[in-house]
Amino acid sequence: DLPMPLFVKAVAGGGGRGMRRVEVHRALQDAITTCMREADAAFGDPTLYLEQAVINPRHIEVQVLADAAGTVFHLYERDCSLQRRHQKVVEIAPAPNLDPDIRARMCADAVAFAESIGYRNAGTVEFLLGEDGQYVFIEMNPRIQVEHTVTEEVTDVDLVVAQMRIASGDTFTDLALSQDDIHVN
Repeated sequence: DLPMPLFVKAVAGGGGRGMRRVEVHRALQDAITTCMREADAAFGDPTLYLEQAVINPRHIEVQVLADAAGTVFHLYERDCSLQRRHQKVVEIAPAPNLDPDIRARMCADAVAFAESIGYRNAGTVEFLLGEDGQYVFIEMNPRIQVEHTVTEEVTDVDLVVAQMRIASGDTFTDLALSQDDIHVN
């Protein structure tokens, strides 16, 4: 038995397309059929996956940067919980009222995830944080996001320049950057 509620989501999706929340088992087949049709029309790929729903979550994303040598740093988090139709409206950094232990674990988990896949360059690892303090991974955006400027403002790290230099083969040593140098201002 699948625990309810859950989400049916398009693998190639984004922006809420090909996504449905399912509250009861009897509604699952209809949600799958609808999501497959939407995903195929929007993304050319009907492949779906199921995800446990987190009730009243906060949407927290951790900015990561990985150099050409495979070293990964985090640049802390942004809270993007204020959304409309699954689109972020406001990004806040650092995330207000986030327990420091949860922040530390999320940042460490984002770094570990990026390391485990051999990631290079700027990216964002996204989590949903439940009211109970538990969080789940939802996705990684393997690119710089439009909201990267929020992180730049609070860390004073120019992510675009860093990303371009890393793409050219530079390491954090070449960039004169270390995890200990990155602080939230």
